Amino acid sequence: MDPRKMMFAPSLMCMDILHVEEQLAVLDPRCDIYHVDIMDGNYVKNFACSIDFVKAIKAHTTKPIDMHLMVLHPAEYLEACARAGADYISPHADTITRDAFRPLDTIRGAGCKTGVVLNPSEPLEMIRRYLGRLDKVTLLTVDPGYAGQKFVPEILNKVRELVDLREEMGLSFPIEIDGSCNEKTYRRLYEAGADVLIVGTSGLFNLDPDLAVAWDKMMAIYQREIR
Repeated sequence: MDPRKMMFAPSLMCMDILHVEEQLAVLDPRCDIYHVDIMDGNYVKNFACSIDFVKAIKAHTTKPIDMHLMVLHPAEYLEACARAGADYISPHADTITRDAFRPLDTIRGAGCKTGVVLNPSEPLEMIRRYLGRLDKVTLLTVDPGYAGQKFVPEILNKVRELVDLREEMGLSFPIEIDGSCNEKTYRRLYEAGADVLIVGTSGLFNLDPDLAVAWDKMMAIYQREIR
């Protein structure tokens, strides 16, 4: 099997909030990117991290921070996210459908990289017209809003289609997977062509109370599964 390097992005909403600084010290030398969910209680009926949370952790991180905006009106958040220290800002495609070029230009103009997130039921055609302006595409493998949901296997074909579309258009953005990335799905996601796995409770944080041990277990499981 092609031994390409997979990137791992811990989902910080799954951290032990009583030990954030200690857990960041474990994650920072190990992870490739941080995934931070920003929820408004409207786009999804849940809340997660805040913009102030990103501002507080920025000094304790050296890896890029991706702010995933699960909000109805992402334009209202973009400048604040950039000021807080976001490296990537990733709104949902259905929240920018009418005016996608404007928020993407705002993100880039603020010095951040552009991302977009597609829900499981949404087609790639939804983002095709502005794929060339994206630095990362995130595909949800569960419906948005809550950790611990069941993996939607139909997304594997969407990953393959996006790999083909990326090649067809001569682009190089990484394809990131959000939702249920764990030992049950690693091999299928790798073979489909994913580049970045967002790991949360099942993939990382619940593997061991000691986060360093949990990370080593995760990597051992991943290597075992893709052999």
